[in-house]
Amino acid sequence: MKALIVVASLLMLGGCATDGQAPWSALLAPTSCSKLDSEQELALNLADDLANDGKLHASLANLQSLPDNLVEVRLRKAKVYRLLGRNEAEPLYRGLLGTCLTADAEHGLGQLYAARGDNAQALTHLQRAVRLAPTNEKIRNDLGVVYLNQLRLEDARFEFLTAIELKQNDQLAPLNLVTLLLYQNNWQQAAEIVSRAHLTPEQFSEAQSRAEKLKVPAKAPAAAGNQVAVVADPQPSTLK
Repeated sequence: MKALIVVASLLMLGGCATDGQAPWSALLAPTSCSKLDSEQELALNLADDLANDGKLHASLANLQSLPDNLVEVRLRKAKVYRLLGRNEAEPLYRGLLGTCLTADAEHGLGQLYAARGDNAQALTHLQRAVRLAPTNEKIRNDLGVVYLNQLRLEDARFEFLTAIELKQNDQLAPLNLVTLLLYQNNWQQAAEIVSRAHLTPEQFSEAQSRAEKLKVPAKAPAAAGNQVAVVADPQPSTLK
């Protein structure tokens, strides 16, 4: 009887979730995806390589030859559509909520909303993604990006440092951390990060430019063109 009461209580609480997603749905999601056969893995790897080379249309063409019932295929399609700026991305990401790729779906939705300048919605999705995949450095970086856009500097610093420690040879989070430090006029620490992460002079100039944009008083909610930090994308690209 007690167990039934607990389950009923959880169901009642679930009705209060935003975006039509019950907060407990991710807990019920499968933890692993179905195993792909060798041909499917080869095709997915080819699609990934094409996307990484910036050949997004070719990547999508290869994905369209694979079965749509594979969640890995739908996730990659969603990413390509997002990078192409097409509306098909959001429903694909939402269709992956509650699957073994829920964390990736929440991450993608967060990136979508951040690119639109809706930092509040982006924050909601990226915080969910971090809870589901706390050791994913790309999600940590992108959560830091949203905090930085909101000028929540200590929260942003925490996420960037976490991302750096999780993957020390990646330059994404260090670049964003340099942006934050330059915004604070902390040139010495910024120079130390540049040296440690082996950032190029061009990357430093990019960080400096973004720091200056942060200092411009916001007269209206940020638009997609006013985002100032680097997000985790296959290419990678920036929100600008």
